[in-house]
Amino acid sequence: MILVYFILLFFLQLSSNSVANENFENYVGCDMPKSDVDLVEFPLNLEYLEAEFFLWGSLGYGLDKFAPELADSGPPPIGAQIAKLSPLIKDVITQFGFQEVGHLRAIKDTITGFPRLLLNLSRESFATVMDDAIGHPLKPPFDAYANDINYLLASYVIPYVGLTGYVGANPKLQSSTAKRLVAGLLGVESGQDAVLRALLYERGREKVEPYGITVAEFTNRISKLRNKLGRHGIKDEGLNVKPKVGAEGRIRGNVLAGDKYSMAYDRTPKEILRIVYGSGKENKPGGFYPTGAEGAIAKSYLRHGD
Repeated sequence: MILVYFILLFFLQLSSNSVANENFENYVGCDMPKSDVDLVEFPLNLEYLEAEFFLWGSLGYGLDKFAPELADSGPPPIGAQIAKLSPLIKDVITQFGFQEVGHLRAIKDTITGFPRLLLNLSRESFATVMDDAIGHPLKPPFDAYANDINYLLASYVIPYVGLTGYVGANPKLQSSTAKRLVAGLLGVESGQDAVLRALLYERGREKVEPYGITVAEFTNRISKLRNKLGRHGIKDEGLNVKPKVGAEGRIRGNVLAGDKYSMAYDRTPKEILRIVYGSGKENKPGGFYPTGAEGAIAKSYLRHGD
């Protein structure tokens, strides 16, 4: 499994370097149609969330200390804290945190964007997600920051939603600037998700204490919850599936999620908001975004909500 881990990290590094090697600064700031600007702006909501969660979880501080210019005087996240992580997992999550800072820079060097928005990264916020996924309140409440397994499960909740958004946005983009940016972001986000899933897959049969529920079952329940909240069919799969649903309809193991062709699922901004708000409604903020997401697309749903 260690070999798989390093292979995935190698893939992640290649994806990250590819954007830099294309001399990113030569094409940022180019004119884009407003529709592209809006689609590139929307992921800032998730990139801020990931950056703060990974930085705080691994280092015990976030953008206000690491890159205050990117926070741009936005409100500090609620309840973020350092996690009790082993050296290996801390190293991986630190890398993720730094990568997310790079993503924020890439987007905000391309468009104006918006300051960091209010994020709820408290233990209670993640506990609510896990309670909803399992179907009843867990006792004691789930603590995302307590140990490796809990933190990896909490991390499982986040990057995959963002990568499905990039897959969904890609065919709608018109300019080469936006397409190259989203492709670069998608490459690393998918790599992060692959690393998280591989680390969890290795521990799939372990039980999450003190609940007596396996790691794999937790992922299955979280994925089912996201499908339910997204309200647009199956676009999410846990670490184990029925063999007929697995790759080529032949295998139960599901270290990477994909459709019947093993292609990545896509989601719209509307579906993503339903999930990250935890409400199943794109116009009802909550969850990780207590006052709602920012940007033209997210605000349009709040203005024209039911």
